[in-house]
Amino acid sequence: MKECDIALTPIPQADGVIKNRPVVMLRQMPGFGDFLVCGISTQLRQEVKGFDDTICLTDTDFSDSGLKASSIIRLGFLAVLPLRNILGTIGFISAERHHQLLSRLCKHLEIKNH
Repeated sequence: MKECDIALTPIPQADGVIKNRPVVMLRQMPGFGDFLVCGISTQLRQEVKGFDDTICLTDTDFSDSGLKASSIIRLGFLAVLPLRNILGTIGFISAERHHQLLSRLCKHLEIKNH
């Protein structure tokens, strides 16, 4: 598994139920090789404009994603997971989309003067 991959992993939902869900492999963390991932949802109404990223059927990297419907890559739904929790990959996003996600997340995490 590598950065840009879309993988399946069991993750808890808002209601506490654990389901196998697609995630984007954002960055491998130092030390033990765990991955920072973000969840993917088909619930388009949950998009946080200017933060999340929508991947649509018409996007050039959609066919490589392994997703079945237009979806939101939810930057606010982050987890760090060990590789043993990743069930496998279903596809990948473009390097450009991956870079945009990381840039948006970094910008959000920057320390701002109060």
